[in-house]
Amino acid sequence: MNHKERFIATIERKPVDRPACWLGMPVPAVHKALFKYFRVKNLRELKLTLGTDIWDVDVPYNHPPNNHIAMAFDFPKKGQVMEHRTLTAPGFFEDYKDPQKDDIDAFDWPQPEDHMDEEECRRVVEEAPDGYPVMGVLWSSHFQDVYSAFGMSTAFVKMVRYPDVFNAVHDRIIEFYLKANKIFYEATKGMLDAILIGNDFGGQKRLMLSPENIRKFAMPGAKKLVDQAKSYGLKVIYHSCGSIFEAIPEFIRIGVDAIHPIQALAVNMEIKRLKSHYYDKVSFCGGVDAQELLVFGNPDQIRQKVYDLKSIMPTGLIISPSHEAILPDVPPENIEALFQAVKE
Repeated sequence: MNHKERFIATIERKPVDRPACWLGMPVPAVHKALFKYFRVKNLRELKLTLGTDIWDVDVPYNHPPNNHIAMAFDFPKKGQVMEHRTLTAPGFFEDYKDPQKDDIDAFDWPQPEDHMDEEECRRVVEEAPDGYPVMGVLWSSHFQDVYSAFGMSTAFVKMVRYPDVFNAVHDRIIEFYLKANKIFYEATKGMLDAILIGNDFGGQKRLMLSPENIRKFAMPGAKKLVDQAKSYGLKVIYHSCGSIFEAIPEFIRIGVDAIHPIQALAVNMEIKRLKSHYYDKVSFCGGVDAQELLVFGNPDQIRQKVYDLKSIMPTGLIISPSHEAILPDVPPENIEALFQAVKE
């Protein structure tokens, strides 16, 4: 099987020569150490050397200084620098209560066409090597953006006490991502295989809000994004960190193909539990603990973990670190061991 065939078969829970695997996205601070260890010059060579089965591509978005679609909205206020923003910081809409009286248009809503170039979108996708499935990393983190729009704790209060203003702001965020994603999809039509979108709903021990509120407030917008991707024939991998076991039925209901990152140490996220409850309904991506094992473990322990995952789920699981960002605290030899074990 080539990389694309293996990815499609894994995500569709069909027989494979081996499970698909994904490197994730190493942060720039770790590039130098990884390039030196694997004797490569750049990220492209690193992916080819390791043999990752997904070729991830960030959506080009020109919005200085961050130039990232996840930083499209300048919601933080009171002097917070966008580069260091947190979801808990006070947001532009923190004092809004009524969409009829409080002017939603007072915020400078970005227009994606002002920051995206179709030629650049095509170029980054065309650079993917033959035989690899191309996954557009869109994020479209609409619910995390609504946290930022109000300030996270304030957003939860607005959601319950002032749902009209919460939904009005949320709808504008969804509208932005639908427009942005359409630009990317149209520019790369026929060249994409999958997308990664998502929002973090879980903490280490439990969901941050109830499954009922996730269903009521988050999923209608998420379904619009999933349906849009499906209309272009794309597989949808939905990202949500933390203990999200109780929310998985909602992701299944809106039609996602796989759930990422399977945060291995979060409560109720053991791969055996996930398989027993959801295997015939959805696939998974992740599973190799990036909180402790990849950081403090040795290569033999990494290999054993991968062997266990392959034994439990020989298909239906894209084996990957349980966080999309490879951080500087992960030794390169542990990444090497992960890929060696997947291929053995």
